[in-house]
Amino acid sequence: MASTITTMTTTTNTFDFQFYAMAASICFISTLLLRGLTNRGSKSKAAVNHPPSPPRLPIIGHIHLLGAVLPKSLQALASKYGGLMKLAFASQSAIVVSSESFAREMLKNHELSFVSRPDFGASDFNIYEGSQFVNAEYGTYWRFMKKLCMTELLSAPQINKFVDIRREEIMRLVGVLVESSANRTSVDLGEELMVMTNNVICRVAMSTRCSASADESKEIRRLVKGILDLAPKFSLGELLGPLGKLDLFGYGKKLKELMNQFDALAERIMREHEERRESKEERERKDMMDILLEISEDESAEVKITRKDIKSFLMELFMAGTETVSVALQWTLAELINHPEVYKKLRDEIQTVVGSNRLVEESDIPNLPYLQAVVKEGLRLHAPAPMIFRKAREDCKILGYDILENSRIIFNVYAIMRDPNSWEEPTKFVPERFFVNSGTEKHYLNQVDIKGRTFNYLPFGSGRRGCPGSSLASTVTHLTVATLVQCFDWKIKGGDKFDMEEGSGLSSGVANPIVCYPITHFNPSENTIITE
Repeated sequence: MASTITTMTTTTNTFDFQFYAMAASICFISTLLLRGLTNRGSKSKAAVNHPPSPPRLPIIGHIHLLGAVLPKSLQALASKYGGLMKLAFASQSAIVVSSESFAREMLKNHELSFVSRPDFGASDFNIYEGSQFVNAEYGTYWRFMKKLCMTELLSAPQINKFVDIRREEIMRLVGVLVESSANRTSVDLGEELMVMTNNVICRVAMSTRCSASADESKEIRRLVKGILDLAPKFSLGELLGPLGKLDLFGYGKKLKELMNQFDALAERIMREHEERRESKEERERKDMMDILLEISEDESAEVKITRKDIKSFLMELFMAGTETVSVALQWTLAELINHPEVYKKLRDEIQTVVGSNRLVEESDIPNLPYLQAVVKEGLRLHAPAPMIFRKAREDCKILGYDILENSRIIFNVYAIMRDPNSWEEPTKFVPERFFVNSGTEKHYLNQVDIKGRTFNYLPFGSGRRGCPGSSLASTVTHLTVATLVQCFDWKIKGGDKFDMEEGSGLSSGVANPIVCYPITHFNPSENTIITE
């Protein structure tokens, strides 16, 4: 729930170039100040073998080498300077990892040295500062919350309790598309997928949804989108060093306003949950907020979590989950529609396994290997979190290069999963690459999985900081893709193929809306296949 919960994801918004220009003009003062403070306390050290670095300009460093799509820019630089390189961004610097070999060495052989995450400029304006899970320092609180995710909040038994919720929300989506097909009107598929994933997460987390009579989920989506829209601006604010804390452009104030609105909404929903618990009202099942409230009252718990901790966790869940799952679905469906031979092969598999008299179900997924390969390939080309951020906890030597304590690390997942040294024809959409050649007509998936155990494939991160919500994200993605392929054909509005251009900014979302005309093939409400 791509970084999913591994990282606070950023949106596909364009860079604020006016802010960029003003930031660059101030960088000189900020850099001189930072250098003065650094030099005052510096000590002589032995020679350090830094990773390779491109030629840099005074003050701005390597900013001039970056384009609108940051992961792609870093990939291009890595092709010249190697899988491990050091870049300077005005007053900041970072080590960029772009190859499987360096990723394996750092995330497996030296995992504890890189298990922490860096703070960013937004932390100065975050009302939940000190309660974050995603960016929490590796320690008692983080380990407690991660264990809680894996054993309670996002465990397989808990996820399985909400099978009907996922089915209901996907059926709502199917209903919208069937109606559009009947009326021969186009739909923004990305927008509808966003509503669906938002509803799933809201209902699993707090038993709320988006409907004509309940606007809580809509409000949550608005607030989370507003916060995510500010993320690229705070990333640029990092260029200002100490001056970034002054909130010269007012983004900190906007962030606080949005977070305070979310806090008030979450507090109201929390009180409703508490009132139900006090009245002993029977609940069909516990949602995440119910579980968190129970644990907050447990005096024997290893860590005493607060209301602030609960609300911070839920906000991070929405930020990490809704957008990333939706974007992964958009990319995968766009690739499928652009590759009709793959689309037909997947539909034929569903027809063979499921038949023509019922809708595909979650229990069918293990018996649909080509579906699993399609989803894997979509995640490989279009990772939900194209960059993973870490911080060095100590000085460390990585394949001959020195990484100093507190260095910021960027794992460019986008580049790693498109590395020609690891993948044949890496830019092509070829689900068959995930099959073992068994010499028979049966399909056998290879050992590459979404858990980050093979270091050329990291859609949900790896190791201790891997996304705890990956199983939920994977389930929603598989079922949604299978359902839409089983039920619909598609006509693209204004062309024969979707434009697969990545959006600008720090993420790799779609640059242009996925607008198309759904054509009903199988209507699950009538259990009929429609033929033209």
